[in-house]
Amino acid sequence: MEPEPKTGPQNDQPSSQEPAHHVAGAYRLLIALSEKFGLEKHPELQEAITKLELALAQLNINTGGMF
Repeated sequence: MEPEPKTGPQNDQPSSQEPAHHVAGAYRLLIALSEKFGLEKHPELQEAITKLELALAQLNINTGGMF
């Protein structure tokens, strides 16, 4: 006899990996823009890239590298 599948409460929140993928995608986009337009002319791109790098590092720490 097979055990009945356990049904837990439905969770409408996105998986922990989904936000990480969005942040990583934004990071890649900013890197591409910085290569296209140059960081010298647009230092705000470098600031945004740095902030995303910090966010990605924190996600890596918080998830144990599981994103």
